[in-house]
Amino acid sequence: MKNTAHLTVVKSNKVIEASYLLSLAEQRVLLACIAQVDSMTELTEEYQFEVSVAEIIDLVGLENESNAYRDLKKSAEKLYSRSVTIDDPDPKTPQITQRKTRWISSIGYLPGEGKLVLNFATGIIPYISKLSKEFTQYKLKHVAKFESIYSIRLYELLVQWSSAGEREIEVDWLKTQFQVNNKYSRLGDLKKRVIDPAINEINEHSNIWVRYSQRKVGRRVTHFQFQFGLKEKERKGLSNEEINRSGETKAAVIARLTGTSLTDFAKPGESWNEALERKKKLK
Repeated sequence: MKNTAHLTVVKSNKVIEASYLLSLAEQRVLLACIAQVDSMTELTEEYQFEVSVAEIIDLVGLENESNAYRDLKKSAEKLYSRSVTIDDPDPKTPQITQRKTRWISSIGYLPGEGKLVLNFATGIIPYISKLSKEFTQYKLKHVAKFESIYSIRLYELLVQWSSAGEREIEVDWLKTQFQVNNKYSRLGDLKKRVIDPAINEINEHSNIWVRYSQRKVGRRVTHFQFQFGLKEKERKGLSNEEINRSGETKAAVIARLTGTSLTDFAKPGESWNEALERKKKLK
């Protein structure tokens, strides 16, 4: 596996919004493998991926090696049976509104080497390879330190809308996709066990900041409203390649990456701060 600092995860948006439940160790193994996929080329089920304990330790920064070995073994035992339900899987066959597929077609654990060897299932391959549109990508390092199984899921749902900087998500839909319908019937429990821990970890460990509010229909809270953007230190680290991509102005690039909705507002050659100050004066 490549240097973990440079690994990029690329997924179809349909998988980002799919319904599934994975343990933290299982998510880390899958993401480490997905980050090895060339998302622009075609992948076959015969292609094998390897993930070692040493790589997981390096990625996550674990101090307890014995736990890493234990978690990897558990992942090997459980991943084979895990599945994901994808909505509207095939626009060419609209009669199929949902498709359920396994993540993995085969998986093995090499105890002498502390390594997993796995193959992705045929059903999931179209959602992680040969992606030309409607996909989300992010650096694996931005989610590596998360400890809640819901933090990665929420992070992905937010960066999917990075150009907007805000996203409203229906409470019932979120519970279904995270598969917690039978666990948190009270909104307060859902926030305490799922939303708040995820937001705290995203704010502490990732490259974005996030806050949220609630929307009611009648007396019932029906939606979470998330606002988010790129952290200040991440904005300062923008490379010239990112700035010059697709002929965008620096203001447009920063707006796109921070979710400030300045993309259409910025004038040619205008800095992000100049565009932001001008927008503030107009309010």
